[in-house]
Formats: sequence, structure tokens, C-alpha cells
Amino acid sequence: MKLSSRTEYAVRAMAELAEMHGGGPISLREIAARQDIPEKYLEQLFRQLRKAELISGLRGAQGGYSLAREPCEITVGDIMRAVDGPIAVCSCAAEGKGDADCERKSHCAAHPVWAKLQDGIVSILDSTTLYDMLAKTATQDMQGNRGGGS
Repeated sequence: MKLSSRTEYAVRAMAELAEMHGGGPISLREIAARQDIPEKYLEQLFRQLRKAELISGLRGAQGGYSLAREPCEITVGDIMRAVDGPIAVCSCAAEGKGDADCERKSHCAAHPVWAKLQDGIVSILDSTTLYDMLAKTATQDMQGNRGGGS
């Protein structure tokens, strides 16, 4: 399974906003430059993130974007769903699909594997917040600065 570039870029941009949380709005141009994301592409993603109420925007010279909620309240799953829709490892195990949606489920040997994989992925994505991501990065940075590398 490979994540879409939409998800990858949206999560990176949201992590950037989380890192700067509380310091006022950040311009789209600054986020795009810091994360090496094409500005026009980021603009499209931010429209979807605003619609999902994960970010808010402020117009004007001092305007920009900021998180609509605290970093500990926004999960990677929230971000993925905002830009890519329901999370799905395959069509028969996708979010929102009921047992009746798959004709082959009762005699498909692969279905239990896909369902287990789906549940595991969704569990990880829905339990990992932007705050968790930043805390992990900060811990890794501290370990690297102590000479703990190989």
C-alpha cells in the first residue's frame, strides 16, 4: 500500500502548522517553501482541510493559516480523510462498507487478512495526533544531538 502524495503533503503541512501553533497564522508560501511542496498543490489541499474544519485562514497582509483545533485533537486519520476520502486498503474492507457490500466475502480467503489490515491501519491513523508526531520528532532530535547515532 502506498500513500497518495495528497496525504503525504497534507500531513507534512499540518505538522508544520502544529509546530508553529500559537504563533499566529503562517502564509501558504512559507509552508510550501519549508516543506518543499508546490504552492498551487498546497492551495488545493488547504481548501479541503478548511472544508473539513482542520485549519482556518485569515486574509490580509498578516494573514495565513493556522490549526482550527489543538494539535492533540487532530489525527493523521482526520487529515487523510479530508484530502483522500475514506481510508481503504481494498474495496471490500473500506471504511463505510458493510458486510453486504462484498458478494465474495463469505467465500474469500483473503478478506479476513484485508479486514485485519484495514482495522490496524485505521487504528494507528486515528490514534496518532499531530502532537504525537511532533513529540516523536523532538525526541529523535534530542537523541541525535546527544551523539546517540551510529
